[in-house]
Amino acid sequence: MPISPNFTSILSKDWEINFTQCAPNGFLKYTDLCSILQLTAAAHSEIGGISFTDMQEFNQAWVLSRMRVEVTKLPKSGDVVTVKTWINSLENSRSVRALEMHVNGEKIVGSETFWAVFNTKKRRPEALALPFEHFEVYPEKKATHEGFSKINFNQEKEIVFEKTVFLSDLDIVNHVNNVKYLEWCLDLVDEKLILNQKIISLEMNFLKELSLKDHIIIHENISKNKTIFSITKEEKTNFALQLNWK
Repeated sequence: MPISPNFTSILSKDWEINFTQCAPNGFLKYTDLCSILQLTAAAHSEIGGISFTDMQEFNQAWVLSRMRVEVTKLPKSGDVVTVKTWINSLENSRSVRALEMHVNGEKIVGSETFWAVFNTKKRRPEALALPFEHFEVYPEKKATHEGFSKINFNQEKEIVFEKTVFLSDLDIVNHVNNVKYLEWCLDLVDEKLILNQKIISLEMNFLKELSLKDHIIIHENISKNKTIFSITKEEKTNFALQLNWK
């Protein structure tokens, strides 16, 4: 699609939280929070002419490499949230995007995301084939208190779960969707941390692809106010998640 006449370098989009997106406590699930953030980023790419459909003409897609989410509180069912997004940097094969979620003018979530351009046929990163100079970037306008980082998952840990990748785990790029990794790990967390909204930040590193019928192992390391999960295939780490709680 061509660049929309309504294109702006900072996008605000409203979403109504419905009951299917909520946990038993009535508040938005962390997985659905991340989905809303991803959908807002996709909407901004669409009006800017660098959406999945646009990029598929060159066998390209944006894939998430790192993501940090800081949560003050979660919206509840029936709330209308406003998600704002803008780009901190955009060059060649990579982009850093900021996102914020607001309810009634109050910021409740901030996120910093790192995206890479991925050739869906060659299965490797490459330079973006589409023009992107019309996006104004805001390197100093941060949405989080801390930026994303490399998670230290090389610590003493225990195996807590094993599974096989199913078709329902895959997305349109034909690999495990980023939210699925989070879902697998959160299913292993003490439910009180989730139901009582104790998680204050979650950070994800996406390291290697997972595909249909891959067998994976989930490892866990718990320390004071912090849990690190890592997901491995054939002893190589594909994903890492760090949860910090209060």
